[in-house]
Amino acid sequence: MALTSWKAFRFFDVSHVRLPDGDDSVSLRQGSASCITAGTNNIIVGTPDGVVHLLDQTFKATRSWRAHTTGSVTHANQVPETSYIITLSEDLSHEPELKVWSLDQTEKKTGNPKCLCSLSVQNQRKTFPVIDIAVTSDVAQVAVGFGNGAVTIVRGDFIHDRGTKQRTVFESEEPITGLEFREAKTTALYIATTSHIRALVISGGGQGTPARTLDERGCAVGCMTLEPSSSDVIVGRDDAIYVYGPRGKAASYAYECSKKLVSVHKDYVLIVSPPKGNSAASKALRAFGAAQIDGMLNSSNFTILDTDLKFIAHSEALPSQMHNILSIWGEIFLLTIDGKLYRYHERTFQQKLDILYQRKEFLVAISLAQKYKVDSVQQNVIFRKYGDHLYQKGDYDTAMQQYLRAVDNTEPSQIIRKFLDNQHIRNLIDYLEALHEEGKATSDHTTLLLNCYAKLKDVDKLEAFIKQPGELKFDLDTAIIMCRQGGYYEQAAFLARRHDEHGLVIDIMIEDLKWYAEAVAYIVRLDPNDSYPNFMKYGTVLLENCPIETTQLFIDYFRGQYRPRKDAVIVQEAPPQQESAGFGTAARSAVQNLAAFIPLPGMTMQTVTSTKEQKSTQVVETTTAGDFVPYDVPNARVAFSAFVDHPEEFITFLEALIHSEDVKTDQKTDLYTTLFEIYLHQASSTRAEEKTEWERKARQLIESKDVPIDTSNVLLLSDLEKFRDGTVLVSERQGLRFDVFRSYTTAKDTRGAIRALHKYGPEEPQLYPAALAYFTSSPEVLEAAGNEVEAVLKKIDEDGLMAPLQVIQTLSTNAVATMGLIKRYLSSTVERERAEIAANRRLISTYRGDTAQKLKDIEDLSTRPEAFSATRCSTCGMTLDLPTVHFLCKHSYHQRCLNIADGQEAEEIECPICAPQNSTVRQIRQAQEESAGRHDLFQDALGRSSDRFGTIGDWFGRGVMGVQAAAE
Repeated sequence: MALTSWKAFRFFDVSHVRLPDGDDSVSLRQGSASCITAGTNNIIVGTPDGVVHLLDQTFKATRSWRAHTTGSVTHANQVPETSYIITLSEDLSHEPELKVWSLDQTEKKTGNPKCLCSLSVQNQRKTFPVIDIAVTSDVAQVAVGFGNGAVTIVRGDFIHDRGTKQRTVFESEEPITGLEFREAKTTALYIATTSHIRALVISGGGQGTPARTLDERGCAVGCMTLEPSSSDVIVGRDDAIYVYGPRGKAASYAYECSKKLVSVHKDYVLIVSPPKGNSAASKALRAFGAAQIDGMLNSSNFTILDTDLKFIAHSEALPSQMHNILSIWGEIFLLTIDGKLYRYHERTFQQKLDILYQRKEFLVAISLAQKYKVDSVQQNVIFRKYGDHLYQKGDYDTAMQQYLRAVDNTEPSQIIRKFLDNQHIRNLIDYLEALHEEGKATSDHTTLLLNCYAKLKDVDKLEAFIKQPGELKFDLDTAIIMCRQGGYYEQAAFLARRHDEHGLVIDIMIEDLKWYAEAVAYIVRLDPNDSYPNFMKYGTVLLENCPIETTQLFIDYFRGQYRPRKDAVIVQEAPPQQESAGFGTAARSAVQNLAAFIPLPGMTMQTVTSTKEQKSTQVVETTTAGDFVPYDVPNARVAFSAFVDHPEEFITFLEALIHSEDVKTDQKTDLYTTLFEIYLHQASSTRAEEKTEWERKARQLIESKDVPIDTSNVLLLSDLEKFRDGTVLVSERQGLRFDVFRSYTTAKDTRGAIRALHKYGPEEPQLYPAALAYFTSSPEVLEAAGNEVEAVLKKIDEDGLMAPLQVIQTLSTNAVATMGLIKRYLSSTVERERAEIAANRRLISTYRGDTAQKLKDIEDLSTRPEAFSATRCSTCGMTLDLPTVHFLCKHSYHQRCLNIADGQEAEEIECPICAPQNSTVRQIRQAQEESAGRHDLFQDALGRSSDRFGTIGDWFGRGVMGVQAAAE
């Protein structure tokens, strides 16, 4: 790149340095100073009389000493970062003298710096001037280049003066113009001549090999310098500036002019060149005789280049020729041949920016900021200014690129306002996306970005935005709301699912997408605690659209058997086989549809990329028994409201729960009661066979054993729904058989009354008199009853449920029953009573005869002697002998067989054979006497008896009345 195309700036302030006067001043004119160089902290000045001066920042000599006794000091060099100075004096009649000085050490006598080493540099006994010297950083090697093209290397311990060795390492027919060391793994010496640039390895690998030619063109004296950071050399020629590394040319910059001096300051390359033109033109101008023209011919051009950023930092023409360039104390000094000194002070970074802003050189400003590694805040200011400049020019795309680079430290509203019109909406999208990427977006920015997507109908970008991986970079609620408002429901559902907002996912699928089957498929894949509130909230809607799946979900959850489903999406080479339509197919289709847009909970995605074949996906359920997640099963009553207007699904739900062993007992009362109610409701809402079936189910439900339905509820529901079987069953369970029968008679249900009579009559005899009254209450009922009237009369007669007079009174209450109806009953009754009277009379006569005989026997035993004729003992059967005991019962015993104890009274002796019978009689009598005061026993027997007069007679015959009277 030619320097003529580089932009030129004035980044340096120039000032003339007023040199001090007086005894301690040192003249810097070309004739007074044989060499001038910049040290570490001082300017080193050598004079023709062999004296070395060290100048401070005031350019006064702080130290001066005679370094050489003969010759002038033509070269001086301070080793960087050390206190060692190398000086060289020349006298063409002698070999050059080289000395090493230590500024930290002084001679005791003179106080001058200590000379560490002094030697003569050999040039094969040839007297030629020294053109340049170079020294390594460890002060172990010094290179000296002569005008005859020879280079001598002096090696040794210069610091401790332990001896040195010299060797001519290079010889050439061309004079040496420059030397520089390059120190790395190997130490190389760059050698410049008038026609070549070479590199010679002097230590390390490759030592001893001939010098490598880097270029077939050389340079003038003072036109080669070392770039410290890269250890490359910079060479100035009339056509360009070249940079060389150890392998050859690394870079070049076209700059056509003769070069006098080339130097380096920080990152800048410094060039001093005479004015452009040829010698013929110079002679012609001088012949013209103008003094001003002569001054122009003696002037010089000074240029400061930034080769990294490709611009000219400073350039000016000086009125005189330059003698030297000094880079010290962070500044640049130019010394003219007449001893004038100019200071070049680099402007601050902000001052440079102001210059660049004025010239609209924002790219240079950006490069400069990056080179100096200024903080991001300041760089962003440059980006923003550059963006404003481009925006004013109408280059909106490039302007937005700069705004994006400054997004960290820019108020977003300033940029957004500029791009709000429709023509710049894509630029605005880029900026809003960057805000989200940097985490600086607010909910308003998210809203605006999604509105921009919607306005452009750019679904791909919208999906890329919401599906970007990593941490969420926008407000979730805002994004979901905007997607729903814009009609991008699937994207909203994806966002909600990605961040486990299950309630929002289901709300979007039901309210917006109307994906009812997909919503159920999503719910059944959630954990119990997440699934419950969602299917409870939308239970009615889901039952309306997916009754089978939703009902099963309710059943599983409230039975405590809910298990979240897990599915894996697999890729198949061939499409799956077609299956018959049904619940399984519908559910699988819903899951396939859902998986295509929204990832299912617990889904494992196995993707196989293919560009040749169209592959299909299939959802395979992977639920196992071990996937059960414990949860608290809620009371089933809370689910009842979801089944409003869905009675069939409600019945399925209730039936499943009442047959489940996992449902708690205390909940089954509500379940059974509600199921009984819905059965009756269905029965009242249907007709014919369906009604009969529902009533059968209701009856079967309450007839089952251990059904925990409260009786009052059954009665109430049965009465409300006109379900008589329920009323009858409750009455049966409570023993209210008479009420059951009365319910039939009240409803004029003769057949029902007959069935109730047959069913309950044997256990409830009082139903027969009631039935007799009902059957004869009207001709219609009598006709419907048929032969039942005779059967009732027969039962009443056989069991004595009514007296004949009571039967007559019952039948005579109306004109329905006739004498012919009861003729047979009356005749049989009269005959039976007559036979009973005759039997009672015979029994009385027998009792009277027995009583008279007993009284006579007692009289005889009391008044007449008794003769005993027994000859054998009633116990042992042996012939009786004295002593003998006879009893009035005609039994006789040996006295020894009776085992009569001594002192036992005669009254205490009892016949062994008759004793058990007598004891029984005594016990009966004793019981009669004890029961004489037990009125409760008498009343109980009287209450249970069907013939109360006979019971009274029986108790009187036992002597109870007599005992009570005797007690009184």
